[in-house]
Amino acid sequence: MNKKLAAALSGGAVLVLALSGCSSDEVDEGQKVDAWAKTFCDQAKPQIQKRADAQQTIISTAADGKPADVQAADSKAFQDIADTDKALAKAVESAGVPPVENGEKLRQDAIKELNATATAYEGLRKQVDALDPKDQQKFADGLQGVADGLKRIEKMDQDALAKIQSGELGKAMAKQPGCQKTRASVAPTATSGPAAKPGDAAPASPSAAASGSASAKPSAPAKPSTSAKSSAPASAASE
Repeated sequence: MNKKLAAALSGGAVLVLALSGCSSDEVDEGQKVDAWAKTFCDQAKPQIQKRADAQQTIISTAADGKPADVQAADSKAFQDIADTDKALAKAVESAGVPPVENGEKLRQDAIKELNATATAYEGLRKQVDALDPKDQQKFADGLQGVADGLKRIEKMDQDALAKIQSGELGKAMAKQPGCQKTRASVAPTATSGPAAKPGDAAPASPSAAASGSASAKPSAPAKPSTSAKSSAPASAASE
């Protein structure tokens, strides 16, 4: 069952900035934009890494984990991603108003959407916590519902910082090390992934089921894959 969740995660943009450059006034404005991007991305870096690790944890337990293990892993991962989205919202807030057209609106929209996404991930955690790992069939059915919910939330995640990651601001963020694509520091388990024998695994967890698209924020973090390859901040770019 976690295979479905893993699928949802690996198919999406895991918050890794995939964004792509005069007069003296333009240079000055460019410097201000770069400074804002650096302030935000420096704060976002640890959150992007935490999110990538959470997504990899879901994928690593997707193949052959016991129901109770899958439940514990997914619960913690969803909470971790929720925490990263909250932290990214705070990073956007503390970075101040982006020095671009409609900067205040972009900032407020990003903060609002990131916090909403965090709340949605906490809802998934509660859903997972409510499942009964002792009844494998009901557990599998419940994970399917979680996977469906994850697919919807992934879209929210990808959209959360999409506007901030566009235009000159997005280009500036893409140049910052803190907003660059990252690999999960959690190593995949020996039995994780497609190589796992069918029948040895517990029902695919929501992450495996939802894993068709993961999203990371600020830098649309690396797309998770069963081999440990991750929505953003947004798209940052997220958890």
